[in-house]
Amino acid sequence: MSVRILFIGDIVGSPGRTAISRELHRLVDRHAIDLIIANGENAAGGFGITPDTAAELYRHGVHLLTSGNHIWDKKDNSGFLDREERIIRPLNYPPGTPGRGSTVVETPAGIKVGVLNLEGRVYMKNLDCPFRCADAELEQLRKKTSIILLDFHAETTSEKASLGWYLDGRVSAVVGTHTHVQTADERILPGGTAYITDVGMTGSFDSVIGVDKGQAIQRFLTQQSVKFDIPKKDLRINAVVIGVDTKTGKAVSIERINAAC
Repeated sequence: MSVRILFIGDIVGSPGRTAISRELHRLVDRHAIDLIIANGENAAGGFGITPDTAAELYRHGVHLLTSGNHIWDKKDNSGFLDREERIIRPLNYPPGTPGRGSTVVETPAGIKVGVLNLEGRVYMKNLDCPFRCADAELEQLRKKTSIILLDFHAETTSEKASLGWYLDGRVSAVVGTHTHVQTADERILPGGTAYITDVGMTGSFDSVIGVDKGQAIQRFLTQQSVKFDIPKKDLRINAVVIGVDTKTGKAVSIERINAAC
């Protein structure tokens, strides 16, 4: 018996939420999905998340939201993150940081799935070591379930690939987020861990990683701070479908999705 998990790449602004509203139900039916997880750190205006945007994604069928460095971009979010059990933030932030870094969710059939969120350190914040944080947290999660998915929100392919190999055989899947560009390296590692360097993004592809392409070009040309708008054309969902054996926790399949909306 296997459980089928749909993991959706970084949802960017209202176009990303629109893509979810249009296409998610078809993806669920087509791939016989049991559990839907999405990275939602950019769901509100392209930066951060709010209670209203999270609630909208839940209404469309998302069961759990992971995040990353932009989860802090909306003011007064700390109380929300402490209250909301369906959002997790990277575990390797300092003690006392609002929110939680892992959780266990159940599918409608009652299958328990552990979900862990970590943030990379290369070209990002000086956080605790994601490798050692994973070691400690996995000891606790594996007491509850053998099925564990990790969202590694990181900048470099080398850091993501290294963590994938480090955890091979100890988690069901390592999926990368943050760069908004879907990679074509999905595979199952020798120990049974499904891996992809970056799942990609969900939103407008008439853009530069989700923001207005003209404004992004202007920023590179002038090296000046530019306020980014979120375009609304060419909507797509980037995701992966991961099949996991419910007895062993080993991945049996991983399929990359690039669905036009």
